[in-house]
Amino acid sequence: MNYLVDTHTFLYVLFSSKKITKKVRDILSDPQLTKMVSAITFWEISLKYSLGKLDLIGILPDKLPFVAKDSGFEILKLDAEIAASFYKLPKFGDKDPFDCMLAWQAISKDYYLLTQDQDFTDYKDYGLNVVW
Repeated sequence: MNYLVDTHTFLYVLFSSKKITKKVRDILSDPQLTKMVSAITFWEISLKYSLGKLDLIGILPDKLPFVAKDSGFEILKLDAEIAASFYKLPKFGDKDPFDCMLAWQAISKDYYLLTQDQDFTDYKDYGLNVVW
């Protein structure tokens, strides 16, 4: 089974692990399961950091892919097929574009998304599996 972490989940892993549910901690600590961080997450973090909307404690955004790998995550790239087929994802109001692409990656790849963000609920009827 494959799991994709939402941006806030990835940041919780690094900086606030107590905010993660036991269920998600168990998934993240299981070496038999594949855990992914999307390139979209690194882009979102870098953008928010550059705008002063995110403070990272003792690390710069460009080091996060290395930290992710050291923490047992694989990096999920944004491939051309996923980007080109993004139009198939239903649009619900003014959704965060980063969240929309994470949802689409998870749906397209049949990954479970590890998130507590309720904004993803709209996508459950379109194939998104959420765990928290």
